[in-house]
Amino acid sequence: QVQLVESGGGLVQAGGSLRLSCAASGRTISSYTMGWFRQAPGKEREFVAANDWTGAIKDYADSVNSRFTISRDNAKNTVYLQMNTLKPEDTAVYYCAASRVGIPRAVSRYDYWGQGTQVTVSS
Repeated sequence: QVQLVESGGGLVQAGGSLRLSCAASGRTISSYTMGWFRQAPGKEREFVAANDWTGAIKDYADSVNSRFTISRDNAKNTVYLQMNTLKPEDTAVYYCAASRVGIPRAVSRYDYWGQGTQVTVSS
């Protein structure tokens, strides 16, 4: 079992930045693809970014590409999401997740989830 705990969310003005962290425990994440998802009120959970176990391969949703950066520190068992040039439409609960296979975008392909951290971007 992998336990994931997100942190770093908060309230920020449009154009600002936040850095989310996801600390894992229970098992090392070094063999997992790690992903970030978000869910806005009344909407389905959507893919944001993913990083393979080596850290070398990264995938981003078009809506965040060039603004967000996913990274990982396997030694610290932690994954990060640097979010720059934030927009009001980025407002959502952000979730960290771990997948055993591939670099998927589908929610169903992830095996472990954190509880989420709220990000609110004001205009």
